[in-house]
Amino acid sequence: MRVLLISANTEQVNIPPLPLGLSCVAQAARNAGHDVELLDLMFRDDIRSAVVRAHDAFHPDVIGVSVRNIDDQSMQNPRFLLDQVRSVVSQCRALTDAPIVLGGAGLSIFPESALNYLDADMGIRGEGELAFTILLDRIGKDPDLSDVPGLYLRGRGLQCERVFARDLDALPLPDPRTAAPAVPGRQETWLPVQTRRGCPMDCFYCSTGAIEGRSVRMRSPGLVVGNIARHVEAGFRKFHFVDNTFNLPLSYAKDVCAQIIKHGLKISWRCILYPGGLDKEFVDLLAGAGCIEVSLGFESGCDRILGIMNKKFRVHDVRLASEMLKRAGIKRAGFLLLGGPGETRETVIESLVFAESLGLEALKITTGIRIYPDTMLAKAALEDGVISPDDDLLFPRFYMAQGLGEWLVQTVGSVSQ
Repeated sequence: MRVLLISANTEQVNIPPLPLGLSCVAQAARNAGHDVELLDLMFRDDIRSAVVRAHDAFHPDVIGVSVRNIDDQSMQNPRFLLDQVRSVVSQCRALTDAPIVLGGAGLSIFPESALNYLDADMGIRGEGELAFTILLDRIGKDPDLSDVPGLYLRGRGLQCERVFARDLDALPLPDPRTAAPAVPGRQETWLPVQTRRGCPMDCFYCSTGAIEGRSVRMRSPGLVVGNIARHVEAGFRKFHFVDNTFNLPLSYAKDVCAQIIKHGLKISWRCILYPGGLDKEFVDLLAGAGCIEVSLGFESGCDRILGIMNKKFRVHDVRLASEMLKRAGIKRAGFLLLGGPGETRETVIESLVFAESLGLEALKITTGIRIYPDTMLAKAALEDGVISPDDDLLFPRFYMAQGLGEWLVQTVGSVSQ
């Protein structure tokens, strides 16, 4: 079966993200015997022409479209990002009668509302490597789709509960022969790498559980680093570990670093760290393995707010982590999420003063917190009257503690200048 996979994302907030998940799905479909073409719209100047050329050259039997971001999570100047995806789906619809299947992180958070808004035929919630290949087999041979994990049909809802893969080693990794030719400036491009899926921390605002589940599932460190080595041979030198919590579990993260050192890979990379539980051995391994920058998602500099956010660390842990990383010569980027439940002017000032005291190389401050379904924040927003039970959170809604809005924006603006 001829399968055209389209990465519709063109958003470049910090770095141009390459379609890691879709590349894995593409490889899984190839391994199952299908003829697959992957179209990444990130570097295309004329999206409409790129879609038309891809269709006319390939004439796909099935089209898959990846939905990465719903919006930019900015309360002050929100940008809704699905309209471009809808335009891509509409172009495909005008070109062919082939079924259009959605996937990706954004679809997993809003499986039914995104499917309806984008006017596609089907959507797969969760991991697509297994589900999409089953779907391709059913489309080609059997009209019964009732056993495709995580499959939603437009107007008919969920067909079969999604299933998370227990053994990530059994799932394919991206093939550098596919990624490399499509990426301009390979040596300067940050290539995404994922070592594990799922997060058990259940932070009160976070949508990771809806996307990846709450149980941590890990690839063998040797397989991860072996795939990095193959991409190094293809010309890549910079890597971005996209795991939400690279250091959880800590022993596993140490093994990954040790494998990079063992392979002698001369690479630079960045990752996201949960600020609790770091030790000197781990930080030294980070530096030795080529880590040059970490994102510390501490979100607040107030212990009381950290408790409300369901964080398992406190301000003291953040400071210790920051100091160890600084001594190791690793750049630190920090993040503050201000304005959530329990926030006051006093806690805002406490957070700003704390963040300033760390001497970070970069700090991103978000005012107002995006509300995602099935989170503790959504429950609090409902109880506080910020949202109503029938609110469709596909269209961005934000939590801002009462009385803080204008003052908070002005205060953060003065700090950022």
